[in-house]
Amino acid sequence: MKMWNVMGKSALVLLMLQAAACSSIAQKTNNLSDDKIKSQTAGALGYMPEDLTLVSRRTEGTNTYVALKAKDGKEFNCIVNGGNLLSMGMTNPPVCSPKGQPVKAAPFGQ
Repeated sequence: MKMWNVMGKSALVLLMLQAAACSSIAQKTNNLSDDKIKSQTAGALGYMPEDLTLVSRRTEGTNTYVALKAKDGKEFNCIVNGGNLLSMGMTNPPVCSPKGQPVKAAPFGQ
């Protein structure tokens, strides 16, 4: 019985290390350019890409968090998921909200 307990703990540690490695790989292989982010978020926000300025961005795991400002002065925060080795470069549609409001991560704004 003790052997199974040790094996279970070992498996759990290995699983945790693997999850951490996947997140690190996703973050380090993110290939989203500023232009690609602007293009994708512009579509979600109803703007042309040239009407948006990328204020800041950070990548954590498979998500890229972006702050944008439109030519009309409105500011937005968006999350772009994907664009890395683990997602084979593919991304999900960006999820955006006006600055200062929580991002609704449910599909179709539900």
